[in-house]
Amino acid sequence: MIVVRVELHSAIVGTVTELARMEICNEGSGTIARGNYIGRVLRVQGETLPSTRAVLKTGHVSAHPRISQHVWNLVAKMLNQIGYGK
Repeated sequence: MIVVRVELHSAIVGTVTELARMEICNEGSGTIARGNYIGRVLRVQGETLPSTRAVLKTGHVSAHPRISQHVWNLVAKMLNQIGYGK
């Protein structure tokens, strides 16, 4: 599983606040060169344990060339598929 966290590191008070979290999981199908992934955007604010976080949005990326492309390409595809960045 890939976990993408967005954190705010305050230069004023020195605290770290998690603003967003997305998990990307391999579906298990696909080939060595290409993978199929499911993404979940999770609720963060007010939640302390990942197991209690509600799923806000889900997405799917098929046939991602996992060997020839950097992981940021997968993250960008998943965010776009879920509806962010449009």
